Amino acid sequence: MELTLLGTGAPDGLPRPACPCAVCAAARGDRARAATALLLDGVLLLDLTPGAALAAARAGHSLAGVRQVLLTHPHDGPPVELPAGLPPAGRVADGRVLTLISGHRVRAVAMDSPGTGYEVTSPEGERLLYLPPGASPAGLPDGQDPYEMVAADVVGRPDALARLRASGAISATTDVLAVHIGHEVPPGPELTRRLAAAGARAVPDGTTLIVGEYHAVPDLPRRALVLGGARSGKSVEAERRLEGFPGVVYVATGGSRDGDAEWASRVGLHRERRPGSWRTEETCELLPLLADDGGPPLLIDCLSLWLTDAMDRAGAWDDARWAQGGEQALSTRVSELVAAVRATGRMVVAVSNEVGSGVVPATASGRRFRDELGRLNAAFAAECEQVLLVVAGQAVVLRG
Repeated sequence: MELTLLGTGAPDGLPRPACPCAVCAAARGDRARAATALLLDGVLLLDLTPGAALAAARAGHSLAGVRQVLLTHPHDGPPVELPAGLPPAGRVADGRVLTLISGHRVRAVAMDSPGTGYEVTSPEGERLLYLPPGASPAGLPDGQDPYEMVAADVVGRPDALARLRASGAISATTDVLAVHIGHEVPPGPELTRRLAAAGARAVPDGTTLIVGEYHAVPDLPRRALVLGGARSGKSVEAERRLEGFPGVVYVATGGSRDGDAEWASRVGLHRERRPGSWRTEETCELLPLLADDGGPPLLIDCLSLWLTDAMDRAGAWDDARWAQGGEQALSTRVSELVAAVRATGRMVVAVSNEVGSGVVPATASGRRFRDELGRLNAAFAAECEQVLLVVAGQAVVLRG
């Protein structure tokens, strides 16, 4: 089944008209995107957008053979003119199946917001799922056969990928295409990086692909470490990396602090950001979690608080206890953690503070913590396929 993406942008395109933001300013040339529309085998058009006929011509195709035009979502703004010769655009009721004279079968998939998704099966059996902007499938049954290709709003609704993965509709071999791309993420390398972390990719407008043809899907790093200073955005970056995966276990190593309202507020903000389907474990006992190879992804936030707990247990804040076995006890505990990360089969994203670039701590215990955290970060990073440093909300890839 041949798919031509006449557009891959949000409904109002990229750049947005008259938008002064930095992303829209950078969306020029091949980074500009028209509203998303898909042409399948020259006979089925999914979403009718302004300039569809011209976009098809630029891609080397014609709309003359289109036998069905289907819409996925309500179109705001002025009405779109129907190019001459095209059949009227319409929508299929949820759950209904439409069979085209070409042999393509189209099933309407219910969404959790206004709109309709479409599952298209070619005469040869390849299957494509196309979702409208800002939408995720509703009520997916488990045990579905995986699609060869999924085109969805990956940036706006990463949880849609999590639902599809949980049901089996997306597997390791599914080609996940990001469409409906707006100005939420800078175009170019940053967009590519964020999509790759979700197991997805983007292509320029006018690209023609073969559904079911082998394509190397993004290689998801199994272990990643996200470093950064205070309020740098490191936790947001780590959480974003796992939004497209089901059943994530969020490991909070800071625990709770009775009577500390400011700490409770910080914890509350983190909880509000996380998807409701995630499960939280408040613990510093990481070894059993890492040993569970069959478990869902882990997000460990953060290693600096884990180290604080480990140093508490080792008596590292007292010079005498540190010299009389505390240093060795901490070294053993860190070595056990690093070995567990090396051996784990789970997907792991860990967060840690990057310290030591500013004022030298005034106390011996403060300098000790700074030094031990630097060593822990280096040892943990050595076991990760990807390491990122977040500065002022911008992720810099150090490895991977």
